[in-house]
Amino acid sequence: MTNALDIGRQVKQQRKRLAMNQSELAMVSGTGVRFISDLENGKETCEVGKMLQVLASLGIKIEFSGVGEGHG
Repeated sequence: MTNALDIGRQVKQQRKRLAMNQSELAMVSGTGVRFISDLENGKETCEVGKMLQVLASLGIKIEFSGVGEGHG
């Protein structure tokens, strides 16, 4: 995943795999339907904390890597 649209696509695909609608995902993730819609549509200003809640609710894990890995 490299941008907000990629994250949104992954969220939508996993939600559908789990046979959930946006309202159900909002309820289990502690967010709102509007937030789920914005996230799935790649809105770049979505709150990171809420996004992480949604990803965790769907079982999606994020790994970080890159320059400076292992420093700090």
